[in-house]
Amino acid sequence: MAGRSEVEGAEGARRDEPMRGIRLLLASISLFSVSDALAKRLAETLPVVEIAWLRYLAFVALALLPLMRRSGSSLLRSRAPGLQMLRGFSVVGSALMFISALQHLPLAEATAINFVSPAFVTLLSVPVLGERVGWRRWTALAVGMVGMLIIVRPGSDVFSPAALLPVFSSAAWACAVVVTRRMGMTDPPATTLLWTAGVGFVVLTILMATGILFGGPGRVIQPDAGQVGLGLLIGVVSSVAQYLVVLAYRAAPASVLAPFSYVQLLFSGLLGFIMFGTVPDRWTVLGACVIAASGLYTVHRERVRARERARALRTA
Repeated sequence: MAGRSEVEGAEGARRDEPMRGIRLLLASISLFSVSDALAKRLAETLPVVEIAWLRYLAFVALALLPLMRRSGSSLLRSRAPGLQMLRGFSVVGSALMFISALQHLPLAEATAINFVSPAFVTLLSVPVLGERVGWRRWTALAVGMVGMLIIVRPGSDVFSPAALLPVFSSAAWACAVVVTRRMGMTDPPATTLLWTAGVGFVVLTILMATGILFGGPGRVIQPDAGQVGLGLLIGVVSSVAQYLVVLAYRAAPASVLAPFSYVQLLFSGLLGFIMFGTVPDRWTVLGACVIAASGLYTVHRERVRARERARALRTA
């Protein structure tokens, strides 16, 4: 999904092209939704770890392309290997929990819950990055959490523990975002992609090997050619979506693009209906609207703060 972009901080010096950025972001969102829908379909017949391993196999292959073109190992060298490993663990953990959620939840519901990740980013940015968060952003955070609770409905007859999986997935992804911000410009984006793909692939390979040898949660079954092809397609589609996000955030500011990320809720709801015959209930729609409102207000506050910082620089 769009919230799973690998390019926080990709907004360097550039000439803004808002319409191009919006088109690229919408294309990436549609691909993320397709990738999630295909993963949900494949999760009906393959274990989660195996789906994630096939996805990362394609991810690693595509991430290695810049390395092969430059025919050197400089991209493998990181000045913050510990943070890169932490980011890799966070991203693969987020992927595993989200795919697990897709086994049990409608696509639109899992996607909507996953959009609370900005709230977790705000929570983590205070102790980890030392950011100052005003009462307005704390209020927006609380509203987003209320939206998540409306969808999950803990304590009700319809509550499912599986609804907590996208919440944990969001928290893991927020950790990856905060780590990326902490690294800043320490490593180039291609190096971060390589480390993220490599760390995740190693983790998943160990889980696969454990399943082969001992069975259990990481158990592996023999996939047929169609399942392998679908798993690799998921990896290619999600990786292309990541690349389109990179291009989008180079073309336009995050404050312009962020509101359009919520279009993924519509795409996911439509694909969920077409592929699985599921229609979001009124609570999911209400909770998604509350989460979106919280996120849009946060974007508005970021725009206000950016203008204030710009004025301060001009008058300094």
